[in-house]
Amino acid sequence: MSLINFEVIDNLAIIKLNRADKLNSFIREMALEFQDRLKQCAEDANIRAVLITGEGRAFCAGQDLAEAISEDGPELTKIVEEHYNPIIELIRKIEKPVVCAVNGVAAGAGANIALACDIVFASKASSFIQAFSAIGLIPDSGGTFTLPRLIGWQKATALMMLGDKVGAEDAEKMGMIYKAIEPDDLMEEATKVATRLSKMATYGLGLTKRALNASFTNDLKSQLALEGELQTLAGTSYDYKEGVNAFLEKRKPNYKGN
Repeated sequence: MSLINFEVIDNLAIIKLNRADKLNSFIREMALEFQDRLKQCAEDANIRAVLITGEGRAFCAGQDLAEAISEDGPELTKIVEEHYNPIIELIRKIEKPVVCAVNGVAAGAGANIALACDIVFASKASSFIQAFSAIGLIPDSGGTFTLPRLIGWQKATALMMLGDKVGAEDAEKMGMIYKAIEPDDLMEEATKVATRLSKMATYGLGLTKRALNASFTNDLKSQLALEGELQTLAGTSYDYKEGVNAFLEKRKPNYKGN
């Protein structure tokens, strides 16, 4: 059985974590397979947007602790450096929209993988937990980088130290996620938005993502210069020309993602 379910519908790739009996907690095989699918999404020009979710009643409970403490399992250093860091880097480096549909609990690395995505929807029945402090660890998978930027230093610190459970509606209110959705409507809404993105001018959306990534470390002058550089690139694209022509001709644009 594949630990990652994967399908492509038109220009949208759908990735589903598939260890439902273990709340989609990660083992090495699953993490590496997830990386392979993310690389496929990055390299396949036909794929223009990505939707990530989980099978069953959880999104992802983070690391499978049985593997983490097993004498035959990978060391903690390898788990962080070879399993999770590449996943986060791939999600952020893919110059295509990555949407996440959090269908249940997202704990530990599972929470931070979700929060690394570009647009996050969550079922109102779901929750986010920075579960690391409960077992004496620190947040990984980019959590200490991403969460303070989403919700601020104080709230991020408290959630990481206390390990409080945050429901989807509270997560939306504090800016952690884009939108909380009724459970029965989650996949329909997330798929609709991801499909819409996949048909947009995705070359420009990818450049937007590149600019947002750089904004974490650039000063204003550097960011303005980068915007100028990327706007010039966007202006040479087929999608830009098609968008302008469609506007002038009062018709729907037919974007190609280049």
